[in-house]
Amino acid sequence: MAKEEKKKGAAYGADQIQVLEGLDPVRKRPGMYIGNTAEAGLHHLIWEVLDNSIDEAMAGHCDTIKVKLLKDGMVSDEDNGRGIPVEKHKTTGVSTLETVLTVLHAGGKFGGEGYKISGGLHGVGVSVVNALSTYLKAEVKRDGKLWMQEYNAGKPQKPAKAVGDAKGTGTKITFQPDPSIFSVLEFNLKTVLDHIRQQAYLTKGIKLVVGDERDADPINHLSYVFYFEGGIKSYVRHLNAHSTAQHPNIFYIEKEAEGVNVEIAVQYTAEYNETVLAFANNIYNPEGGMHVTGFRTALTRVINSYARKNNYLKEKDASLTAEDVREGLAAVISIKIKEPQFEGQTKAKLGNVEAKSAVDKVMAEAFDIFLEENPKDAEAIMAKCILAAKARLAARTARESVLRKGVLDGFALPGKLADCSSRDPKISEIYIVEGDSAGGSAKQGRNREFQAILPLRGKILNVERARLDKMLANNEVKSLIIAMGTNIGEQFTIEDLRYDKIVIMTDADVDGSHICVLLLTLFYRHFPQLITEGHIYVAMPPLFRVQIGKDFRYAYNENELEKIKAEMTAVALANRGKKAEGKKVKEEVEEEEAANENPDEASEVGEVEDLGGIKINVQRYKGLGEMNPEQLWETTMDPARRKMKRITVEDVERADEAFDVLMGADVAPRRRFIQTHAKNVKNLDI
Repeated sequence: MAKEEKKKGAAYGADQIQVLEGLDPVRKRPGMYIGNTAEAGLHHLIWEVLDNSIDEAMAGHCDTIKVKLLKDGMVSDEDNGRGIPVEKHKTTGVSTLETVLTVLHAGGKFGGEGYKISGGLHGVGVSVVNALSTYLKAEVKRDGKLWMQEYNAGKPQKPAKAVGDAKGTGTKITFQPDPSIFSVLEFNLKTVLDHIRQQAYLTKGIKLVVGDERDADPINHLSYVFYFEGGIKSYVRHLNAHSTAQHPNIFYIEKEAEGVNVEIAVQYTAEYNETVLAFANNIYNPEGGMHVTGFRTALTRVINSYARKNNYLKEKDASLTAEDVREGLAAVISIKIKEPQFEGQTKAKLGNVEAKSAVDKVMAEAFDIFLEENPKDAEAIMAKCILAAKARLAARTARESVLRKGVLDGFALPGKLADCSSRDPKISEIYIVEGDSAGGSAKQGRNREFQAILPLRGKILNVERARLDKMLANNEVKSLIIAMGTNIGEQFTIEDLRYDKIVIMTDADVDGSHICVLLLTLFYRHFPQLITEGHIYVAMPPLFRVQIGKDFRYAYNENELEKIKAEMTAVALANRGKKAEGKKVKEEVEEEEAANENPDEASEVGEVEDLGGIKINVQRYKGLGEMNPEQLWETTMDPARRKMKRITVEDVERADEAFDVLMGADVAPRRRFIQTHAKNVKNLDI
């Protein structure tokens, strides 16, 4: 037995159990606490400190919060709340301030009367920030004194002590993220502004100030102030800024039920998509949860009841579906609950069952009264829902005729699809290519085993302005849906996806960019799960081919082009200077010079430049069709060498607004966008 154990390896005993004390677990596995150590995790540090200040505001003890981006990657968060207690904590034997900053799961959110409702990382937030910062300073105004304590990587440098007198109360946390942990150290001002604007909407009557003081010159410092008396009602107005409102009055209710504070704002627009943002204790829940379920149940029930009572539904058994009443809906649901139960550390989904019944009750009662008291709004909402129901029936007929059973089983794939031989979706990928010429090169250059090619003729339909029945009448959209195999709408099934990677490959010009945006609009509006699960990519073909003699390299932008030209010229000049070193070198130089004398014999047709006597051939690719199959493979399709962008949606609200501005029916916002960004466009092809 002893010999057998020795063969298997070292014995597994108490010595192999490692105990991480204090904040060591956070530094060891930061992703468990803040998601990742890239840009999202970096900004999450701000959100965690801000959450403590927001909790003070929600508890009624704070009305002003200031967040500043400082030099050297530092950030400060200051509020005028009660201030973190500084007296000695009876359990830890050190100050309460030090306890909160160094002990996981220490805070006023686990019981007692400190906070009835709160967000944050269940009390681990500020201690996690402390653990992941090379430097953190806590300043507390309390009992007429200013208390201060400094930390290094979560370790207190000295005990908390009073350093002076102070008026009022409050807490200020200043921290510097640890560069040994984070791969990104620069905070994005727009990301900070978007998040804090959102928090201002969710905490009405609270002033939130954002300052950017990273520039050495104070004249370049920026300051933004957010204050919304209307709360989430103002938020819905902001969401619909680029859409046409279906009715003038925004429905709004704030009421407590079953111990849950429920706040809801709703307005329908002339759009076809639904925008519902859900929050629990000011924390965004991208996957919804019980509060969203309660809201949708009440909305469908109340609208059906009103429609029957007022003869909008003529047939006795007719009903509007949940899909009908959600078309064009813009809503914000914000609840405050004492013990939030989230699924996962990132709080994507709320699991409290009591939230469902509370939201259902508040929404049903208030929305029924709103419809009765606002007949013109009610009439517009009913017209929108009835029209959506008619479109749904038309779309179902179209879908059944186009995507009938058996179509996706491989017997009716589009004729222009050059499919791959593999039937394993995990290794298969499809390239959506612009035009037949590029499609021809791609078909010849691809690896037939796992790469499929679907060429598109012209620009696909702008689905931002089209319902499902019109979409399915478009041959290009129809071919793409059939090729993917997932079906669409109610019949969408991601398990039937035939390719793990769906790659958009278009020309690097205005038309190519437009086609790319049209395709992304289609995926975002009708196949969002493909984006959220990481199946959508955009190919990055090179813009230039640079050649000296027989040596060539590819450049993907103008900056890279200049760098490559300089590097290749330096190598060529160095080789030229080695003529005297031997016959072999001399022959190589003569061969290179001969090629330089006749560059077109050894390179593609392009512009020839002379740098220090070295002739460089630079070819600019205006379209994928200009590349031969070998070039397309080695630059854009070879998994070992290609560059691709995976499409993600980090911010649903921002993405929704961008698609609405760029692809929606309202021209004015698009004109403003073009006028604002026109000067930043380089090499515009007209």
